[in-house]
Amino acid sequence: MFATLKRTAKALRVPTQAELDLAYLNEAGDRYDLEARERNLSRRSLNRALGF
Repeated sequence: MFATLKRTAKALRVPTQAELDLAYLNEAGDRYDLEARERNLSRRSLNRALGF
């Protein structure tokens, strides 16, 4: 019974921002795409820190 509850809770869990960022970086097709995605994430984190 508890195993079913655990599986259900795990399936409904919202991924963390770090997990989402890692998945985004893992989708890069080549080195240039990866570098662009890293710059994009850096820009987003800077904007979040500044409150934009």
